[in-house]
Amino acid sequence: MHPETHLQLHAIRSAELQRHAAEFRRAHPRTGIDTEAAPPAPRMDMRSRLGWTMVELGLRLLPEQSGSPSRTPRPA
Repeated sequence: MHPETHLQLHAIRSAELQRHAAEFRRAHPRTGIDTEAAPPAPRMDMRSRLGWTMVELGLRLLPEQSGSPSRTPRPA
């Protein structure tokens, strides 16, 4: 198949899928996502706190001498 033909078919299919997705979103609005009355989700704040807590815990679990450079060479 010629590349231009392939690209044209892809563009047509992409436009068709986007149109179907827009019609579906209009028919099935999601509360808080597709509507205007939605408070921002505090999910990232919780993820951030959990992530830093895990980093802190991991650093506490490391032995004291693990921060010093190793004397044995490592293969690359």
